[in-house]
Amino acid sequence: MPYIRTTTNVSIDEIKLANIKSKMGEAIRLMGKTEDWLMLSFEDNIKMFFKGNNQNPMAFIEVKVLGSVNNSNEMTGELTNIISNELGIAPNNIYISYQGYSDWGYNGSNF
Repeated sequence: MPYIRTTTNVSIDEIKLANIKSKMGEAIRLMGKTEDWLMLSFEDNIKMFFKGNNQNPMAFIEVKVLGSVNNSNEMTGELTNIISNELGIAPNNIYISYQGYSDWGYNGSNF
C-alpha cells in the first residue's frame, strides 16, 4: 500500500486536487504499485519556509511504500512535473522523500 502525502503553502482547489489524484494514481505504477492500494493526503495553505523565506510557492512530498523503494528517480521526476504543472511550484522548490517499510498494517493485521 503506497501512501503519498503532499504538503504545500499554496491552495489546492477541487479541480487541481482531482487532476493531481488522477496523475499520482498513474505515476505510482513507476514504483511497481497500483492505484488500487494507493492512499493520498493533501495539506494546503500550510505555513512553510524554504531557504529562510516563505514568499515562494513550495511543496514537500512524502512517499511511503511497503517493501523496497523502486524507481525513485523516475518517480521524483514525475511527481515534480505533476506538482509543478498543477500548482505552479518551481521544481527547485519541491522536496520529495521516500521510505520503505517491512511492516505495514491493514484490516487488523500486517501484510
